[in-house]
Amino acid sequence: MRGQRISYSADELAWIKARAAMPRKELRTLFVAAFNRPEVTHDNLKALCVRMGWSAGPDARRRNRGKSTVLTPEQIDWLRANATLSRADVEPAFRAAFPDAAATAAQIIGWRKRNKVKTGRTGHFEKGHAPWTKGRKLPPNANSQATQFRRGRNPHNAKSIGYESLNPDGYVLICVDRPNPFTGYRTHMAFKHKELWVAEHGPIPDGHVLKCLDGDKTNCDPSNWECIPQGMLPRLNGKSGRAYDHAPAELKPTIFATAKLEHRLSGLRKGERA
Repeated sequence: MRGQRISYSADELAWIKARAAMPRKELRTLFVAAFNRPEVTHDNLKALCVRMGWSAGPDARRRNRGKSTVLTPEQIDWLRANATLSRADVEPAFRAAFPDAAATAAQIIGWRKRNKVKTGRTGHFEKGHAPWTKGRKLPPNANSQATQFRRGRNPHNAKSIGYESLNPDGYVLICVDRPNPFTGYRTHMAFKHKELWVAEHGPIPDGHVLKCLDGDKTNCDPSNWECIPQGMLPRLNGKSGRAYDHAPAELKPTIFATAKLEHRLSGLRKGERA
């Protein structure tokens, strides 16, 4: 107890002195088991050893390095002979073999770890291992059946041909009767303005994009879109300072014609330099 010196009998002092080289926590565990003195803490024993000059010292610690101060040689031999026991089974079996042993479950496991006494199990399935379900037909699970798709049923997010929606950028998407190039599904969500423009004018050339003329991306009529070189886009967007999409309707044709002329002149200059 803090503030009150613990008294010890002559037998207890002799017992402690004989085991002064032990770590103080382990010394306390054995002391309590031997003399039924739960009020004695390891700090009490440490203070006693300091007062009495019973220090383990470097030589004693060096001699005891790698040795167990809790387990007897007989108990150590038993642990090595029963190395295949799991952590859950080794402590009860150890107690049955040594009912009076003072070692705790943590000390037993710690000793096995430090001394690399392993069970031999890797936690892996060995080659040729047969699963317990092999050759067995398991009965259906009622809980999983409740959420399973029935034959012919479409998922809730399946879209019919012609279904339309807006993507986050404001373009209209339409479900077309064409396999999805990424998933292979029988339908595909495509840009509506592209579908209508290609149907009227043919495929879009490489390096070209469709530009909305009136700024309304939901107006998918082919007359509202023009196929332009991709390099023209910076001359129409914010990078050029013109912001074509947000310009007044009466200025859009002028901005568009200017961007087209600048792009054409830039191409001619590059051709001259080449």
